[in-house]
Amino acid sequence: MTIDRSLLTQKTSMNINKSKELFERAQTSIPGGVNSPVRAFKSVGGTPVFMQKAKGAYLYDVDGNRYIDYINSWGPMILGHAYEPVVKAIQEKVVDSTSFGAPTELEIQMAELIKSIVPNVDLIRMVSSGTEACMSAIRLARGYTGKNKIIKFEGCYHGHADSFLVKAGSGVATFNIQTVPGVTSGVSQDTFTAPYNNLEAVQKIVAENKGTIAAIIIEPVAGNMGCILPQEGFLEGLRQLCTAENMVFILDEVMTGFRLAVGGAQERLKIDADLVTYGKVIGAGMPVGAFGGKLEIMKHISPLGNVYQAGTLSGNPVAMIAGYTLLNELKNNPSIYIELEKKGAYLKDGLEEVLKNTDKPFVINQLGSMISLHFSKQPVVDFETAAAADNLLFNQFFHYMLDNGIYLPPSAFESWFISNALSYQDLDYTVHCAKKFFQ
Repeated sequence: MTIDRSLLTQKTSMNINKSKELFERAQTSIPGGVNSPVRAFKSVGGTPVFMQKAKGAYLYDVDGNRYIDYINSWGPMILGHAYEPVVKAIQEKVVDSTSFGAPTELEIQMAELIKSIVPNVDLIRMVSSGTEACMSAIRLARGYTGKNKIIKFEGCYHGHADSFLVKAGSGVATFNIQTVPGVTSGVSQDTFTAPYNNLEAVQKIVAENKGTIAAIIIEPVAGNMGCILPQEGFLEGLRQLCTAENMVFILDEVMTGFRLAVGGAQERLKIDADLVTYGKVIGAGMPVGAFGGKLEIMKHISPLGNVYQAGTLSGNPVAMIAGYTLLNELKNNPSIYIELEKKGAYLKDGLEEVLKNTDKPFVINQLGSMISLHFSKQPVVDFETAAAADNLLFNQFFHYMLDNGIYLPPSAFESWFISNALSYQDLDYTVHCAKKFFQ
């Protein structure tokens, strides 16, 4: 089957005239017209769609078009957009003030709630983003161990702090930026990278740099080169290596935390981290992150210890009440995860049924409510195999689906996120559109 390459640039049949006007206007005052690079649609081509509102499983753009949403604000909208209990809680809280710059009881309640869900989190510090959480966890690991170097994995994205932009995933991979200007050579030299799912490569790095590595940081299920699952024994091997070599094992659960299970990937995959970072779901869409872990390590963060970290908006009351309300709902209704699991498997099965009847090679990776489609002849297990897939075909697929009211991540290097607000009719329509694309 041959697909017309002009799909990348042809005018969509949907009316997006206002989005086009807004994008042109935005480029005169915002770099690239967007405040986060992947939103510019440079990877897939075309004009980014400007949104006006969202409810449940659907986005509505400024031109009045409706889309089934498979981004869900990159993960936090696990129960759908404008979830009524969260909206009500925010409305009630915001009249007290949008920020205090002083402690509140709600921050304690949030910390106690997370501790009650995640058994190896003894102390937790709230911050304002996933990037800040990961950056702080690395600083803490260095301060705790007295060592400077870290190991990360090719294609994993832990935010845009300097240490993490060495062979990163997500937007960096989307834009094919492997060397980021502004990141010093010293920072690069302190950051080792290894292929995801390659334990031997990590063991070799550790053996060649004995006593210098403070931490290993990893997405337990990668979401920034598509959805990529850890192979059997990989995370367990990293855990054992960190214990043996006095390295801090950091799980970046900014995406997976409270999404793959109420206790996150640690619960789902039965892995015990020393430190864990959170974001996305714990803010229910508000800007928030957190890092926490074992008392022996966390007691080194200021004001208990000398590893400094601070933030004016950390523990912001509006973000806290949003996240607290959502986490309470997830904790008290474990059936939500059963439903998400069924919907994720249903979508995977439907797409596989369509694709196996085409001449296109494909791989669908899925775990719970995270899923990604790769047009690949080989299993997609790391950044190299993700990058080797037919990403031009994915771009064409993206535009066809967008034109038919389905909003996928505008990059082959991003996981899709399913919300429980999606109906089986929505899933069936998604599969139907995929089938039409390949006919």
